[in-house]
Amino acid sequence: MSRNQDERKKAEQEQEAAENEKMEEYGQMTLENNERKKKIHLLSIIGEVEGHENLSGNAKATKYDHVLPQLAALEDDDSVDGLLVLLNTSGGDVDAGLAIAEMIASLSMPTVSLVLGGSHSIGVPLAVSTDYSFIVPTGTMMVHPVRMSGMVIGASQTYEYFNMIQDRILTFISTHSRIAYDQVKRLMHNTKMLTRDLGTVLVGKENVKEGLIDEVGGIREALGKLYSMIEEKHNLQNG
Repeated sequence: MSRNQDERKKAEQEQEAAENEKMEEYGQMTLENNERKKKIHLLSIIGEVEGHENLSGNAKATKYDHVLPQLAALEDDDSVDGLLVLLNTSGGDVDAGLAIAEMIASLSMPTVSLVLGGSHSIGVPLAVSTDYSFIVPTGTMMVHPVRMSGMVIGASQTYEYFNMIQDRILTFISTHSRIAYDQVKRLMHNTKMLTRDLGTVLVGKENVKEGLIDEVGGIREALGKLYSMIEEKHNLQNG
C-alpha cells in the first residue's frame, strides 16, 4: 500500500471516528453516502430538552447548549444540503426548546422533521419548526399548558408571566403549522381527555387532521421529501 493510500485510509478512519463520537455525544451525524450525492445533517432530539440546569446523569437528554452551536455551524457550511430532525421527546425546558425551534426555523437550507414515539410539550414547537413535518402512524403529540416546578408565588404577576410564556408557544406553533392560534389553545386547555391534567394527546393522523403535522410517514417518506425540497431549491437557484 502506497503512502498516499495509507494517509487517505487514516483520514477516512479519523473522519468515521469523529462522526461516531458526534453521534454518541450530540445525537448528530451526516448522511452523505446516497446515490443523489446530497449531504444531509441528522439531528436527533431525544429524551428531555435540557435547559440551564443539568439533568440527572441517568436521564436521556438533548442539551441545547450543544445543539445551538451545531445549528449555527450548519448554516455556515455551504456543503450541507438539508437537515433532518428526528424527535422522540417528553418535552423539557421551555426557553431551551423554543431557542432550538427558532434556530431550526431560521435555517436557509430545506428542513424536515419526523416524530418517532412522541413529541410532547415543548416538543410540539420543535416538531413544527421545520419546513415540512412527518409523524409515524403510532407517534403521539401532547399539547398542554405551561407547567412550572419549584416554588410558585401566588400573585397576579405570576399568572401574567405564565400567560406570556404560553402565548410565545401558541404563536410559534400557529405560525409554523396549519393550525390556528385559538385551536392550539383549545387543545392545550382541554379538560376531557386527561383525568388529572389539562391538555390533549393526538396520535398519528390526528395530528395531520388538526393541522399540527403535514403528513403521516416514516424515514423513507421524510428523506424522500427532503431530497425533493433540495432539488427544488437547486433548480430555482440555477434558473
